[in-house]
Amino acid sequence: MNKLDWSDNKNLSMLADFYEFTMANGYLENNMEEKIAYFDMFFRSIPDDGGYAIMAGLDQLIEYLKNLRFSDKDLEYFRSRNIFSEKFLNYLRNFKFTCDVWSIKEGTPIFPGEPIVIVRGPIVQAQLVETMVLLTINHQSLIATKSNRISRAAGGRSVMEFGSRRAHSYESAILGARAAYIGGCAGTANTIVGRDFNIPTVGTMAHSWVQSFDSELQAFQAYARVYPDTCYLLVDTYDTLKEGIPNAIKVFNEEVLPRGFRPKGIRIDSGDMAYLSKEARKMLDEAGFEDCAIMASSGLDEYIIRDLINQGAKIDSFGVGERLITAMSEPIFGGVYKLTALEDDGEIIPKIKISENVGKITTPGFKQVYRLFNRNTHKAIADVVTLHDEVIDDSKAYEIFHPLFTWKRKLIENFYAEKLLIRIFDKGEQVYETPHIEEIKKHTDKNIENLWQEVKRFENPHEYVVDLSLKLWTIKDKLLKEKAKK
Repeated sequence: MNKLDWSDNKNLSMLADFYEFTMANGYLENNMEEKIAYFDMFFRSIPDDGGYAIMAGLDQLIEYLKNLRFSDKDLEYFRSRNIFSEKFLNYLRNFKFTCDVWSIKEGTPIFPGEPIVIVRGPIVQAQLVETMVLLTINHQSLIATKSNRISRAAGGRSVMEFGSRRAHSYESAILGARAAYIGGCAGTANTIVGRDFNIPTVGTMAHSWVQSFDSELQAFQAYARVYPDTCYLLVDTYDTLKEGIPNAIKVFNEEVLPRGFRPKGIRIDSGDMAYLSKEARKMLDEAGFEDCAIMASSGLDEYIIRDLINQGAKIDSFGVGERLITAMSEPIFGGVYKLTALEDDGEIIPKIKISENVGKITTPGFKQVYRLFNRNTHKAIADVVTLHDEVIDDSKAYEIFHPLFTWKRKLIENFYAEKLLIRIFDKGEQVYETPHIEEIKKHTDKNIENLWQEVKRFENPHEYVVDLSLKLWTIKDKLLKEKAKK
């Protein structure tokens, strides 16, 4: 299963900014309902000043688009506002989504300025979906990106998502855990996510379990008798080194081994993780439990994990909560949704938004994104945003250039090119089969491996190249010059 059981009949069509409906009513009143428009979703900067982001949320966007409809209750609400025409209400009553949609696959590294979702269709429809396109992709891409940073910092050690109780809502907890798994986490503590997405779930005990017994030893004994084959003990309720670990070792010897099992591990949730884990490792090894894992949790992020590893901490896995599920260090993924073209009698008319802020000037037209890979190393060299019908011929050299500083040029040779935007909906009908989440996770791992290490640095990463094709750049330059003359 790749979606939530309870989401099948969940109508989120009204989850939209009010201006999307006022504009829709206006388009209808101006007889523009059949006008074909193109909208791009893209983002302008990478969270945490990172080198790349991770695309996520497409599966939930597909479910939303498939279930677009308006109920009698919705229509009564609009009628009560006394600003919407009967023509508009009838339009919503008979609403059917008929747009074309293209998207980059979940788990793919993405970069600023390139379209990651494109919607083409009647302008009323393409405008109405703006809010849900943004919030769905923005949220999960943010968490997947943070998860990938934290998982890379762990250097091959497992990272478990522990953040449900700190998430901003129940849906943020659920879909955040999904995105965290796509980004690199090995599992989650969130049970409903395990049920609905087949993501591995983990959980042992809280401090309250230990406090519920007359002594820590009794608490450990009771737990080990119930779960001798998966015994993982929380050792920091009172005193980690003087009580917690000695009691754990005693229980391992007296309750776990006699039943024919080996203990799975201990968890430390407070204190100096580096020091405590080193001492714990010595004590466990001396007791003959070299295979007993040590997990650390509480207030972790990629920087703390990296420091712990650099300090020689003997930690085998990490449980990461609030700083992951809320992307606490930078909790906004700045995706935007902009009109880039209209159709007039079948001809695509590029449209551009101009700003005093150069970074907010949009790239016009109906587009495709190519990723260029070195044939020998399979490392990603650059992305090129092209017109939708352009083909990059990878049988010969291809010149890329900086869209602003056009004298910065590079001739790419011995490469192959892959299209990143794939069709998801064709005239409102889903034509893309969403992969199982395990396939998405493998796609993430493979594509991260194809990035140069310099792009993956936490501080001052190499800026990955995203260029425009000459044809697309020429259209943008022409529109900018035309506007400058007015």
